[in-house]
Amino acid sequence: MKKLLIYTTSTFVLLSTGCEKYLSTIPDQRASLTTPESVSELLVNAYPHANYMPTCEAMSDNVSENTEIAPSLSNLTAYKWEPVEATGIDWQINYWNACYEAIAVANQALETISQANDPQAYAAQKGEALLARAYAHFMLVNLWCKPYNKTTSESDPGIPYVLEPEKVVMKRYERKTVAYVYEHIEKDLLEGLPLINDASYKKPAFHFNKRAAYAFATRFYLFKQDYEKTIQYAEFVFPNNSRLSYLRDWVAYASYTTSVRTRLYNSSSEKTNLLLVEEISSWSFNYGSTYRFSVLPQTMYSLTLKSYNNLVGTDLAYVTVNSNGSIYVSKFFANFISPLNSNLGNYYLSLPLLTADEVVFNEAEAYAMQDQYTEALDLLNTILSKKIKSYNPATHNLTLQKVRSHYPGQDDRTAMVNAVLELKRIEFMHEGLRWFDILRKGITVVHPVADMSITGNFNTVLGPDDPRRQIQLPPLTVLAGLEPNPR
Repeated sequence: MKKLLIYTTSTFVLLSTGCEKYLSTIPDQRASLTTPESVSELLVNAYPHANYMPTCEAMSDNVSENTEIAPSLSNLTAYKWEPVEATGIDWQINYWNACYEAIAVANQALETISQANDPQAYAAQKGEALLARAYAHFMLVNLWCKPYNKTTSESDPGIPYVLEPEKVVMKRYERKTVAYVYEHIEKDLLEGLPLINDASYKKPAFHFNKRAAYAFATRFYLFKQDYEKTIQYAEFVFPNNSRLSYLRDWVAYASYTTSVRTRLYNSSSEKTNLLLVEEISSWSFNYGSTYRFSVLPQTMYSLTLKSYNNLVGTDLAYVTVNSNGSIYVSKFFANFISPLNSNLGNYYLSLPLLTADEVVFNEAEAYAMQDQYTEALDLLNTILSKKIKSYNPATHNLTLQKVRSHYPGQDDRTAMVNAVLELKRIEFMHEGLRWFDILRKGITVVHPVADMSITGNFNTVLGPDDPRRQIQLPPLTVLAGLEPNPR
C-alpha cells in the first residue's frame, strides 16, 4: 500500500484496498529502529533514488532537435515543456515520488529519534535526516514552483513541506508558499548542520557529510539571493584555501581512456564528488546519442572551442564524442546488476548531486552579484586551470576586459554573472543544473523544430514568465487537495 501524496502512481490501490497493514509498518522494513546504527541503515533511503537530469536537460537550452534519431516520449514531452501522466525510470513523476519517498524515510528516522530513551546518542543521525529532508524539499520546490523571489515568494504556491510520517489514509495537504518552503528548508539546514558527523558514515560520499552539507548551503543561499552566506559556507567547504585540490581535473581526464574516465567521474574516490546517490537510471547510455532532443555540435563548440569564439579564447579540455549527429561530454558509467543466473537486471548509476566545482561557481556568482569582480575572476581562473590544456595564466586567465568584450553592451555585473553561468553550463552539461539557472535567472529558452510531424505544433519560445517553466504537479495529487500549476 502506498500513500497518496508520496506515491501518486498507486492512488488507485489506495482507493480500492485496505491500508491497515501498511500503516503499521515503517518505510524500510529491513531496519529495526532501536539503535543509532539501525537508524543510519534506514537513512540510506533518505535520498531521492531517481534521476532529474534527463528531464532538466531536455527542457533547457542545451538541447535541439536531431532528426537522425527517433523520438522517445519522455524526451519529447520534456522538450515541449508538456505535462505528463506516465511514470517510469528517468521520468519527472518518478522523481517527485522519489523525493517524497526520501522525505518519508527522513521523517520516520526523526520520529524514532525523538522517541528514543537517549536522543543525544542519535545526534549524527538526526543531522543527516534533517539535511536529507531539506534537500528533497529544495529540489521539489525548485522544479515544481516558481523560483525564489523576495517580492513574490510570499504568495507564489509552494509544495507541501512534510514534517511527520504519514499515518492516515487520504491525508489532505496544502501547498503553502515558496517562502514558507524556503523557511522550513533553512530551519532544517541550520539545525542539522552542526550535528553532522563524518565519522558516523562508512561511505561518507553517499551521505550528507560535512562538506556536502556546506555545499548544499551554498546552493540554497545562492538561490535565496543571500550572497554573503553563499560565500561564508563556501569557505567552510574549502578550509585553508583548498579549492584547487577539489576541482575536477579535465586536463588529466583528457589523457585517460574512456573506461577509466567514466568510472572515475561519478566515483566516491573523486574528491570533487561531495554527495553521490545510487539509482536505477538509463541516463548513462541515453545522455549522449540516443535521444532525439540532445546536444548538437554548434552548442557544444560555441562553449568549448577557440575557433567558435568561446569565452576563454582557447580550447577547453572537456572530452567530447560525436555520434549520430549529436555530441556529448564523456562522463557517466553505470553498473549492470542482475540476479544470479539471470539475464535481466538494471543499470545502477551513481550520480553526483553536489560537487566542489559547483561550490566554486556558486561562490564566484555571489561575488559577481556583489560587484566584487576581482574575487569572482580569481575563482573562475582557478577553475580554468583545471579545464584548459597547457594552462598559462598569462594568456588564458579571464579578465574583466575579456568578459566585457565577450558580452558587448552589458553592464559589468550582468557580463560577469553570464561568464560564470557560461563556464558552469559546460562543466555540468548533461547534469541538469543549467535548467535551475534558467529558472532563477529568467533566461529565455528557444526550442527549434526541425520536423513538425514529430513535435506537432507548440509554442517554441519559453519566456521568463511562461507558466510552463514550472513542471505540472502529478495528476493524482489533486486527490490530496493540491491545486495544479496554472497553464
